[in-house]
Amino acid sequence: MSIKVLIVDDSATARAVLSEILESEPTIHVVGTAADAYIARDKIVELRPDVICLDVEMPRMDGITFLKRLMHYMPIPVVMVSSLTQAGAKTTLDALEAGAVDFVPKPHSHIYDGKEEMRDELISKIKIAAKVHVKQHVLRSLQQANTTSLAETTHKILAIGASTGGTEALKDLLMALPRNGPGTIVVQHMPANFTGPFAERLNGICTMEVREARNGDSITPGVVLIAPGDYHMVVRRSGARYYVEIGSGEKVSGHKPSVDVLFHSVAKIAGANAIGVLLTGMGADGAKGLLAMRHAGAKTIGQDEASCVVYGMPKVAYELGAVEKQLPLHKIANAIVESL
Repeated sequence: MSIKVLIVDDSATARAVLSEILESEPTIHVVGTAADAYIARDKIVELRPDVICLDVEMPRMDGITFLKRLMHYMPIPVVMVSSLTQAGAKTTLDALEAGAVDFVPKPHSHIYDGKEEMRDELISKIKIAAKVHVKQHVLRSLQQANTTSLAETTHKILAIGASTGGTEALKDLLMALPRNGPGTIVVQHMPANFTGPFAERLNGICTMEVREARNGDSITPGVVLIAPGDYHMVVRRSGARYYVEIGSGEKVSGHKPSVDVLFHSVAKIAGANAIGVLLTGMGADGAKGLLAMRHAGAKTIGQDEASCVVYGMPKVAYELGAVEKQLPLHKIANAIVESL
């Protein structure tokens, strides 16, 4: 049975290119296109798509407002299509917070010239979104950050990996950690211009300091370092000091940054002095690295199926025997604190 997709984009060229890309995949059928939210609303009722491919910038009604209304009244999996800019990144993060499943960056070049570079990612994410059960979006007050402190500061390393659904999962987890939580290093699958704004957003709502990692940054209590997009991040040690090294190279486990790259380095350098957490995401990145961490004596935690947007990476890790504890998202922060 084919996946029915509705494309919503104010650019006629973009609608044509996205349709051409998706129709090249036999399991996907573009049932319609719309130039704005009002046309899209009517076509959603008429065509009942399985997935909506939504442009970030929308005329007449902005994409975020439309998305919030959609999630409230008729939840349907949405994949955002965003430009690779700082402004585009911030709007996309708003969309993920509002309920979008994932996003696909528009190419640097003209969309027609860059269609091949986005083809595989767009098709893959549409297929993933079609399997996601989108819960009805309910407006709620912002969760308050944890203002407590650990009895003592700790020099253990907390390493976290996430992919699809991870931006919101990371937000919930990091907000629940105390201000002097363990030095934390994170790989979230994101392109280059998105990790900086993502870190800034988290820094504004978490009691721990959150920033995009720079080469040579020390891993210290109370600080969260997020791997920059398109670069791998590994842990190094000099005496008693742990720090991160940022580098290029080929994709590993299909990604750059790769969770496996980070976790394997943590297993080698920190061993039992670390805690590994693998959150929601498609694929297997991080599973083998988490297993290496467990074999090295680290505590390991995987997010459970019920609380995952996509139960892929944690599932593979669990089946490999890499997960010591499998927990719902809201219980992971307490488990981290207890293990310290």
